[in-house]
Amino acid sequence: MNALLVIDVQNGIVSCGDYKEALFLMEQVIKDFKESNRPVIFIRHIDDAEESPLNRSSIGSEIHPPLKDYSDYLIEKQTPSSFFQTELTQTLEKLGVDHLFIIGFETEFCCMFTAIAAYDRGYKVTFIKDATGTTNTAESYGMQGLDIHQFVGTVLRWSSVIEVVNYAEYAEKYK
Repeated sequence: MNALLVIDVQNGIVSCGDYKEALFLMEQVIKDFKESNRPVIFIRHIDDAEESPLNRSSIGSEIHPPLKDYSDYLIEKQTPSSFFQTELTQTLEKLGVDHLFIIGFETEFCCMFTAIAAYDRGYKVTFIKDATGTTNTAESYGMQGLDIHQFVGTVLRWSSVIEVVNYAEYAEKYK
């Protein structure tokens, strides 16, 4: 069975930039899963630091309102991996999931870490790179011209173990 992981689509992240296109694509993928009765699992990053925009008790930590009602399951995490010290593995086992699709925020952190951790746990993984977003830029990394989506997609694709697609390829193959 397939399941969709929607990672860290939270107010504190979405408010950091213009993510209209990525959010639109995320919603399209979510709707595809909902229409075919496949599980949609939202992952919520929680920080304990008071100054964090994802502080447990802040509005910033809440799932972005236009998408939150699509969630079948909500799992909280405190590290880049959606698997580390969470209930995700147990939830996926209970559902009989063997193939995970990954979308959401922090392409190069939480999405990539989760994709690798999923593969390490024996799941088939499909990473929909243009249905991810990041608050970071080439300037954040001091790497002029860096295209974070392209870089992460290339690294994961070169692994030969994680399928990387854009939304159009996803729609053609899986819709």
